[in-house]
Amino acid sequence: MQQKRIIGLDIFRGLALLMMMMYHFTYDLNYFRFINVDMNHSTGFLLFRYTIMSIFLLSVGMSLMLVHKKAIRWASMRKRILQLGLASLIVSVVSYFIFPSSWIYFGILHFILFASIILLPLRHFPKITLISALLILVASATKLLDMHSLFSLLQMPLHLPHHTEDLVPFIPWIAVVLLGMSLVQHNLHTKIFSAKIFTIHSPLHRVLKMMGQNSLLIYLSHQVVFFGAFELYFIVFSK
Repeated sequence: MQQKRIIGLDIFRGLALLMMMMYHFTYDLNYFRFINVDMNHSTGFLLFRYTIMSIFLLSVGMSLMLVHKKAIRWASMRKRILQLGLASLIVSVVSYFIFPSSWIYFGILHFILFASIILLPLRHFPKITLISALLILVASATKLLDMHSLFSLLQMPLHLPHHTEDLVPFIPWIAVVLLGMSLVQHNLHTKIFSAKIFTIHSPLHRVLKMMGQNSLLIYLSHQVVFFGAFELYFIVFSK
């Protein structure tokens, strides 16, 4: 039976995509030296990036629960693993050729693929889901949990770069996916997405809904379009 889409969730995801495109366009302006901004250390840009990631990963957690709440839909899961696995591979390979010293080995798509698999067993355990999320957040904030030692262990045998263009550490970001799952487990998503901001009809909401429903395609293609536009600019105006 086809899962009924929640339009508010599509709009929520579409908002994250729009913000991500704004962030990446600024990154490209910086990369092609139209502007000079330290995006890795600017408080404003870091907060903007963390907000985008939080919306994305909350959406992942909610979607995971909505699709598999009653039972694991194995056909849907196999399709998701195939799509995300292929997309993650494309991102890693392309980034290796563009940024050989800082290629993406565990970005947002790699993280979503990993989280989607390992968190499925928690779908019927709302208390454990919520407690786990809170414990991870507290442990991360107090430095009791740190993934740096794992990176140090794997860096040499896997030839991982010291710096990467996109990294989503398992800790603490897995907690955000767990919080998204918890929202659905406690039926709070219905209250959130019945709010006026998600139910009003406007051209912007229609665009955001479309973006949310085609999130993977847009994620994979938008930087190709941006980079192509910048390269075309240099070809035309450098003569």
